[in-house]
Amino acid sequence: MTTPLLELDDVTVRFLSGPPFRRHAHDAMRHVSLAVAPGETLGLVGESGSGKTTTGMTALGLRRPSAGTVRFGGMPFPKNRRRLTGRIQAVLQHPQWSLNPRMRVAHSVAEPLTILGDPRDTGGTGTAGRVARLLADVGLDPGLARRYPHELSGGQRQRVSIARALITRPEFIVFDEPVSALDVSVQAQILNLVRDLQAQFGFGALFISHDLAAVRYVADRIAVMRNGEVVETAGTDVFYSHPQHEYSRQLLEAL
Repeated sequence: MTTPLLELDDVTVRFLSGPPFRRHAHDAMRHVSLAVAPGETLGLVGESGSGKTTTGMTALGLRRPSAGTVRFGGMPFPKNRRRLTGRIQAVLQHPQWSLNPRMRVAHSVAEPLTILGDPRDTGGTGTAGRVARLLADVGLDPGLARRYPHELSGGQRQRVSIARALITRPEFIVFDEPVSALDVSVQAQILNLVRDLQAQFGFGALFISHDLAAVRYVADRIAVMRNGEVVETAGTDVFYSHPQHEYSRQLLEAL
């Protein structure tokens, strides 16, 4: 049996809110167990506030669980997340969240390599060549490397964000609502791109979205969250044809 690339085992994430001395606890995630195999895409769906983004942050190591265990490659997440830098990446809903408006595209895409101090890409020529290849891989003219983010369309900026995530050759990528801020005409292009890039690079992925049609197109399996809990997990075809949980049926009826 293949070892899961990423595994959440009975994970609870608890937040404290309210004024000092009167704080109360709120579980954003409760006893969540999920696994993503190498090269697989797990779609995570649910309404706003269901815990999807907290799950994504936990999978990225940006949020520590209050209980339970997160494993990557079969090993518990290291306390120092920098040990996994470059192996796990994210593509966010709004490209401007990951692109510095004062940096040219070439520098933004190459920046993760600079942070890593990757010995394979310390030379300017090598890095520039790798950036140009990745821009071509995501369907952009390498000449756009000289431009700033504000000179690009929304779809182009999202492609740049994807190239930036891929520059370190990650094993796992969290896509958090990557098409919801794009025009409908561009969404299908980005979804096709994600599928093609996964076939090319072989990364595993957690694809978070409230858009069940988008998730259906890219995911191998679906997990449904409601009020911080996973209420159903199933293969994509099975889920869309025979959902088991009443909440899942309600989501599909709304679609």
